Amino acid sequence: MRLRAWSRLSRLRASVRQAGDLVSLRAVNWGFARLTYELRKKYADLSFVLPAGPVHGDANVGNVLRDESGRAVLIDLDGFAHGPREWDLLLTAMYADSYGWHSAEEYRAFVDGYGFDVMTWEGYPVLRDIRETMMVIWVGQNVGAEPRAAAEFGKRIAALRSGASRRDWAPL
Repeated sequence: MRLRAWSRLSRLRASVRQAGDLVSLRAVNWGFARLTYELRKKYADLSFVLPAGPVHGDANVGNVLRDESGRAVLIDLDGFAHGPREWDLLLTAMYADSYGWHSAEEYRAFVDGYGFDVMTWEGYPVLRDIRETMMVIWVGQNVGAEPRAAAEFGKRIAALRSGASRRDWAPL
């Protein structure tokens, strides 16, 4: 069985449209323009270090459960594909680097276990910016369903636009 090619960036148009129904079109259009023009160009210029391979697409501690025997099991496999393995290392790095959701010790253990620190790669800031913009659009999609989402969306858009710290971003 062949895995489909990773296409996380190409699926954003529908996400932006859905978010636009719920939140300020000005903010959503800014995020879409940023992804479409600025970040897509930077992404196209990246030189990946790791060989392409299977990627989860949303690899993070929230998508790992333990089965009855205590083994870790990945869930939420709708983004599973063949693509840049750096993408799957990204969220753990961001959770430690940008948000403080993982300690330095936890991140070091992750890097030691995997054998590669994506934060040392020159493409890390580009993937981080893409992922953060996607995270903001996702929060925008949830404004109508999650009471905290509207305030969180406003805070995140402001941080992306100004370059402010992300340490006060709350997981939803």
